[in-house]
This record gives sequence, C-alpha cells and structure tokens, in this order.
Amino acid sequence: MSDIINNIKGIEYLIIIGIGTMFLLIISFLLSFNLSQRRKFQYRQQMQELKERQQNQLIEAAVRSEETERHRISEKLHDEVGALLSATKLFLGHIKSERLKEDEQQLHSKSLELLDESIEKVRSISHNLHSSILKELGLNEAIRNFVQKIAQGSSLKATLEMDDSYVTHNPENDISIYRIVQELCNNIIKHGHATELFIESAVEDDVLNLTIRHNGKGLSQEEFETLRYQSDGLGLKNIQNRIILLHGKIKFESNHDQHSTVLQIPIKLKT
Repeated sequence: MSDIINNIKGIEYLIIIGIGTMFLLIISFLLSFNLSQRRKFQYRQQMQELKERQQNQLIEAAVRSEETERHRISEKLHDEVGALLSATKLFLGHIKSERLKEDEQQLHSKSLELLDESIEKVRSISHNLHSSILKELGLNEAIRNFVQKIAQGSSLKATLEMDDSYVTHNPENDISIYRIVQELCNNIIKHGHATELFIESAVEDDVLNLTIRHNGKGLSQEEFETLRYQSDGLGLKNIQNRIILLHGKIKFESNHDQHSTVLQIPIKLKT
C-alpha cells in the first residue's frame, strides 16, 4: 500500500515539475516574444526617425537653395535690369521734348512714365525676393511693408494687428514664416480675388499664432491636402515644406462669407 502511495506522490511530483517547467517555458517565450516585439518597434521607430531626418534635410536643402536663388535673381534685377532701366531713363531725359511734335511729346512723356513704373516694379520685386528686409525691419514690419505694397494701387483693403511682443529667436525661421505669408497673400489676391484682407498675430506659450482672413475664394483643409501634392498647386507644396521645417501647423477654414488660414509656429525652435 505504501508503495502505491509513494508512486502516486512521485507521479504528482513529476507532474508538478512538468507544469512548472512548462510554465517557465511559456514565461520565457512570452518574455522573448515581448523583447523581440520591443526591438522591432524600436527599430521601426529609429527607421521612421531616420526617414524624417532625411526628409527634413532634403526639404531644408531645397528651401535654402530656393532662398539662395531668390537672392541671386534679386541682385540681378537690381544691379543689371534696374541699372539698364535707369540708364535708359537718363538718355530719354536728355531729349528736349519741346523740340518734338505734339504727338511725339506725348510718346516721350508716356515712355518716361512707363520707365518710372518699370523701375519701381523691378525695385519692388527685387525687394520682395531678398530677405534683407527681415534683418532691417523684423518680421512684423516686413509683413506690414509687404502687405502695404500689394495693397497700393489696388482695391484691396488690408488691416493688420501684429503682436509687437514677438521676438526673433531664429532668423531662418522668420524667413520661412515671411515666405509663407507672402505665398498665402499672393494666392488670396491672384486666385481668391479678395477685396478685404485681415492679418493678426499673437504670441502665446512660445507659439506664434498667425491668422489670415479674407473675403475672396478660399480653400478648405481637404482642398489644401489635395492641391499641395500637385505640381501646379498654387505654391502650396512650398508652404507645406516650410511648415514641416518649422514643426508648425497650418489649418484652412472656408465658408460662404469669410475664409481663414491659421498658422501655429513654435518660435523658439532651432534649426
């Protein structure tokens, strides 16, 4: 009888050992699986971060290249085209208009008028292409100056309420913000046919909030997401690239009466 009891106890002992061993194997498998999944997640995360860094580097290179090209064209316009126009005006100015016939005097006067307008246009384009205005005036004044120029001689009524507490922390970021505002305003006038434009800025919790409202034809967020991938997408791809570099956000809101674009830019971001 005791042998039977001992055998039963032995079997029970083996079963317990077997269950314990299986339990340990299951725990080991789960731990190994969890570690493997964690490593895979970390690897995917590292690859995603690497992909984002590479993408940002490509975007930054493209943006810097564009800015360099803007400066080159600006200098060419100012130094070469502007100089030629000024020289032409000088030569035309030496013509004694009183010696000309009446119709020739009118042509002479009109030519000088068109030359003055062309010189001013070249100067304005050159000024907008070059970012030195930001160094001279700061972001707020640069935006005010730009909006004032595009509103001159047009039916556009522009109102600005800029937060003068804004302080530049990174000049490169200011250039990108300025270019975004330029692109948006040009689209609003050229494609939106707006007659009223309102720009407001506010600094809150180290974030620059810029709101652009107008009464023209506006974009919805869905339209922006679609158009920014198209080659002729109103410069929206360029806007999106700069938003990515700034780690900012852009939101389009559109209704029948008023349309707005809201920018949220971290102002202490270092690039």
